Formats: sequence, C-alpha cells, structure tokens
Amino acid sequence: MAKKGEARERITLQCTVCGSENYRTEKNKQNTPERIELKKFCPKSKTVTLHREKK
Repeated sequence: MAKKGEARERITLQCTVCGSENYRTEKNKQNTPERIELKKFCPKSKTVTLHREKK
C-alpha cells in the first residue's frame, strides 16, 4: 500500500574531494528541505570525506 503524501525521496551522495557518487539513501523532504552533508568513506580516495547531496 502506498502512503498518502509520500514524504521520503531518494537522494545520491557525492564526494566533495573526487566527485564520485558513492552512496544512495533516502531523506524526509518535509523535515529536512535543505541539502544534507555527511562524512562517509570514499573508496576512490580511501579516506573519510564530506559527501553532499547531489542536485
């Protein structure tokens, strides 16, 4: 069953250092309308870097 007024949306997280798109996740666009930033592991640069929501 689909919920009324689907609030969650799928987003892609992009590394700020190398630019690769490493992670896909969901966020609630009603609670967090701005872009999210998370520190995640980047397998390309092999370090923990800041990942931002891709537009």
